[in-house]
Amino acid sequence: MNLGEKIRAIREAEGLTRDEFGALLEIPIGTLRRYETGRIENIGGDVLIKIVNHTNFHKYMNWLMTDKTDEGAGQIAPALSPDGRDSTLSRRSAKKVG
Repeated sequence: MNLGEKIRAIREAEGLTRDEFGALLEIPIGTLRRYETGRIENIGGDVLIKIVNHTNFHKYMNWLMTDKTDEGAGQIAPALSPDGRDSTLSRRSAKKVG
């Protein structure tokens, strides 16, 4: 999974639209869409810092950067998000993904 796909997974696990996520992080919607779809592959460090420093998304820092989690330290992957959503299910079809 590339960084853009991870950003999308975080956004979806939190139940946010691109507009909402972009507004929280001050990332233009078009830029966010290009990150998520892979049209921009080199995501700058400033964007990653905005994500991991935000109170709502800090819990994904280890996973975003290293693909590792540490639940004991509060570092999780989107599939383990405590918001009650099962992010391994597609919202559109309710079919298991990933």
